[in-house]
Amino acid sequence: MPKYVTKQRRSLLGYLASHADESLSAQQIAEALSDSGVSVSAVYRNLTELENEGKVRRVKGGGREVYYQYAAAEGCRACLHMACKVCGRTFHMGMLAADTLVNSVEREEHFQIDREDTVIYGVCGNCRQHGGDSV
Repeated sequence: MPKYVTKQRRSLLGYLASHADESLSAQQIAEALSDSGVSVSAVYRNLTELENEGKVRRVKGGGREVYYQYAAAEGCRACLHMACKVCGRTFHMGMLAADTLVNSVEREEHFQIDREDTVIYGVCGNCRQHGGDSV
């Protein structure tokens, strides 16, 4: 934890917390916070620090784009996440499906999945409907 929390860091944390179910690029975050006086360099610097602290998770999107998701949200801790490789959005997997998958892997493979740090990549229904179904 940093020794003190800057105004820029508070703005960034507030923004990420209010968009906890989304994966956002650093550029998207910087654009959203530009009116708050948060610089692009502050966004990148703080995202790196937050990732090291476990408060933000890095999610690879389509192509070379990297997205970030707020991981400190209480509602995300027990969820598996699904990330679309086309649009970059991240979704919570339904609890029934997640429990079925986790239990099946544990039973069949003798492997325990870390729900807090697992992202399943694929293509969301919306992108598949619009022709982005190649993974």
